[in-house]
Amino acid sequence: MPWLELSTIRDTLICVDHASEAREAQISRFRQMTPGERWSAARDLYWSVRRLKEAFIRQQHPDWSNDQVAAAVREAFSRVRD
Repeated sequence: MPWLELSTIRDTLICVDHASEAREAQISRFRQMTPGERWSAARDLYWSVRRLKEAFIRQQHPDWSNDQVAAAVREAFSRVRD
């Protein structure tokens, strides 16, 4: 699970979920951003996701050419909606 902290107290393992705290901190930071900063963050996230998708496709199809991988990435993102 993301955002987990593991602690031991008297040999007891305790799992603490920090996801809600992290989410609140992230929302607070987004609210402080200018529109240009939000646009830049969104653009960076978009291109990061495309690179991850490309890496995944390359792993699944190591024999594909660069053009085939690029076409598969374009196809995957052409179906993305709200």
